[in-house]
Amino acid sequence: MRVDPPVAVTGLVLAGGRAQRMAGCDKGLLSLAGKPLVAHVLERLQPQVSEVLISANRNLDRYRQFGWPVIEDAEPEQFKGPLAGVLAAMQVARTPYLLTVPCDCPLLPADYARRLWQALERANTQVAVACWADAWQPVFAWVPISLQDDLALFLASGERGVARWLSRQRPVAVEFPEGPALFANLNAPEDLAQMEAAWHVVGHLLSKRVWQ
Repeated sequence: MRVDPPVAVTGLVLAGGRAQRMAGCDKGLLSLAGKPLVAHVLERLQPQVSEVLISANRNLDRYRQFGWPVIEDAEPEQFKGPLAGVLAAMQVARTPYLLTVPCDCPLLPADYARRLWQALERANTQVAVACWADAWQPVFAWVPISLQDDLALFLASGERGVARWLSRQRPVAVEFPEGPALFANLNAPEDLAQMEAAWHVVGHLLSKRVWQ
């Protein structure tokens, strides 16, 4: 499947956390339906973007095996939240925009990028954030590289909150009715086990293009 990106945008997979609730395992490399979580995400994201970056702070060689550049957080910012990964990506991306996703969203819609971009155009703004039931999902966002200096200053001040930084940019909130599946948090072993147990149903949905 190929979905042309609406504009030149870099997809950023956020896999740089400690995953403490997952017993410290590298979440993106945990297996779901026979392959790593990050592989599912890459399959869904790659057709929607111009290029991909993976933000990771450990197991770098394993992440490089997926065929995309892997970037680490700057040393003072490692393991201090996803904004450090966003800033590192802004410094190397070759497109005007970043489209962020966490490494544990295997049901990413195939029109995720297009829906955020269309909302930006309608709202005439520069930042979009996905939401469900009026609740922001701040690691699902579209941001311009031009905000790099603003983000650097935000982090230098000691701030780390993704939602707080995004709110400064007055983003458009983009409602995703399929939010319960898209934004499911695979934070603990039991969450991953439940997704594994339901995967035969998920695979049927995917084959029927429900998420296409």
